[in-house]
Amino acid sequence: MRLAIVGFILFCSILLTAQSKDNWNTLALVVQERAFDDMLGMEVIKAIPLQPVLDLNGTRIEISGYMIALSAKIEKQSHFMFSKYPQNMCFFCGSAGPESAMQVFVQDGNKVDFQKEKITLSGILQVQQNDASGLIYFLQEAKIVK
Repeated sequence: MRLAIVGFILFCSILLTAQSKDNWNTLALVVQERAFDDMLGMEVIKAIPLQPVLDLNGTRIEISGYMIALSAKIEKQSHFMFSKYPQNMCFFCGSAGPESAMQVFVQDGNKVDFQKEKITLSGILQVQQNDASGLIYFLQEAKIVK
């Protein structure tokens, strides 16, 4: 039964990916699985990326969303969270899933101005499959493109 569900999700994901250039749609292609995490010492729900997501690993992508500051000092950032949704709806503050957020590291450690409005970033996507923090995505060498 589980294999049939994963197969159906994969089929739908290929159609969705072909119809859309929004990388968040592709990054949303995960299945959730309950598993015991030895590091945390408890059962957790892990998001497991499907093949279309894994195919983006190590590639440069463009993605639009919202900056979420990691510190109270929000003027300039070289490392921040990025979400498909505004802060009140993001993975950490709202009810979205881990597939809707990523950690961002700005290119060459430069700092960018914090922005509340939606922006587009370009960077190299790294897909994490066994991160106890629950984060799946990291964007390396990021820069604001608009």
